[in-house]
Amino acid sequence: MKTKSLPPYAPTLIESTRAIGYSLEAAVADIIDNSIAANAKNVDIYFFPVDGAYIAILDNGKGMTEEEIDIAMQYGSKNPTEERDKKDLGRFGLGLKTASLSQCRCLTVISKQGGELEGRQWDIDHVTEVGDWSLIVLDEDELNQLPQIDELKKYETGTLVIWQKLDRLKAGEINFELSLGRKIDRVRDHLSLVYHRYIAGESGITKLKLSINGEKVKAIDPFLTEKSVQAMDDESLVIQGNKILVRAYILPHISKLTADEIKMLGGKDGLRKQQGFYVYRNKRLLVWGTWFRMMRQGDLSKLARIRVDIPNTLDDLWTLDIKKSSALPPAEVRKNLEIIITQIAERSKRTWTFRGKKEVSDTETHVWNRMKNKQGGFYYEVNRDHPLVQQLVKANPNMETSIYALLQQIEIGLPLNQLYVDLNNDEQIINDNEQSDIEIKKSLEDMITMCAGKQEKCNLLDAVAGIEPYSAHTQIIEKLKEEILENE
Repeated sequence: MKTKSLPPYAPTLIESTRAIGYSLEAAVADIIDNSIAANAKNVDIYFFPVDGAYIAILDNGKGMTEEEIDIAMQYGSKNPTEERDKKDLGRFGLGLKTASLSQCRCLTVISKQGGELEGRQWDIDHVTEVGDWSLIVLDEDELNQLPQIDELKKYETGTLVIWQKLDRLKAGEINFELSLGRKIDRVRDHLSLVYHRYIAGESGITKLKLSINGEKVKAIDPFLTEKSVQAMDDESLVIQGNKILVRAYILPHISKLTADEIKMLGGKDGLRKQQGFYVYRNKRLLVWGTWFRMMRQGDLSKLARIRVDIPNTLDDLWTLDIKKSSALPPAEVRKNLEIIITQIAERSKRTWTFRGKKEVSDTETHVWNRMKNKQGGFYYEVNRDHPLVQQLVKANPNMETSIYALLQQIEIGLPLNQLYVDLNNDEQIINDNEQSDIEIKKSLEDMITMCAGKQEKCNLLDAVAGIEPYSAHTQIIEKLKEEILENE
């Protein structure tokens, strides 16, 4: 059998791999993955948009020797099928190069270990000129001219990655400095979410301090763990001897969220687009805001979020891509996830529909009833049997027809389309806020003024004790009844 070695032509391959499709935020995250794998505790990112523009990422990880930095700069330095350290966030041995050169034409890596600095550089213009895989080895003078090199020297060990000749970032931009500012905001939001468990210092991992141009990056918890409800016990799935941990959350009703929390949880796309699975690999967020086509994204399920933790040993089953931004659950995992989806979606629906709408028969009296018509559709009507409606009719018998006519006009005039728009925009509707004890008491006192005597007042209070929101304030009702009986 004859064989022939056909190494790829360097200029063509390097230019081709630039088009893999990295966004700036995904490219930066790929570099930070290497910092985490190197046990770094600090990662500082610098954006310098003016003359000699560059982006630099500095960490205080374990650094690299001369041999290790050569391997790191080699294309395809790792076999994706090889077993790796459990903390390793890489896979293909391409991330450092493809992520960096997707944004720039010159990638420089300097690493410090044992007091020695080693510097290597891929310059696409140089590779094109010589037509070969010509990696530049930097000498001491060249190293000292690089941006942020003095910051690296302050560390015992660490690595500095520098992107220069930012052609992709400058393409089509009239005001590069302004456009980079907007992109920095996207990078910050992305890193806050993707590494939120590292930034928060979750048990079992080294806490990570991230900063951009000296400003600390804060964690964004997509589950709002302190206020959300864990919908069910953790599920542990074992695939090929590897454990996948699944934890389901239901976010609080929107009326219980602050404006900042709604913005944090929904981002620029809103709560509806952020529902679904959040897949983590070694506690680094890979994919989020998707049901993997097992269920469509709906308004009633938008409070449901499911955390899925997978180990790096199952990368091939989840078809993880080079950018670490796409993953699909294998068939044996999907079966278990579909069961969990059904349960949590129903729980999310109840969180939305509990307030103000009678979806099912229950023990409480509601203001609104949801009714079905003969055509299979539905409509909303004010509950004519509501104690307050009946009390109003009883107190004004001559106006019964007018009262019911007014209720009918209220039903017909419901601004359903606008309500749908407001709910989709995650805007907090003041009507839906919880009432304080003082407001509840004032409402009850106003209510009983239409009653003639103390017995009628007590009867009305007994009737509203089974009505939301008064059913949650029975102590106030009992105290009012005591005052009525004592004073009259």
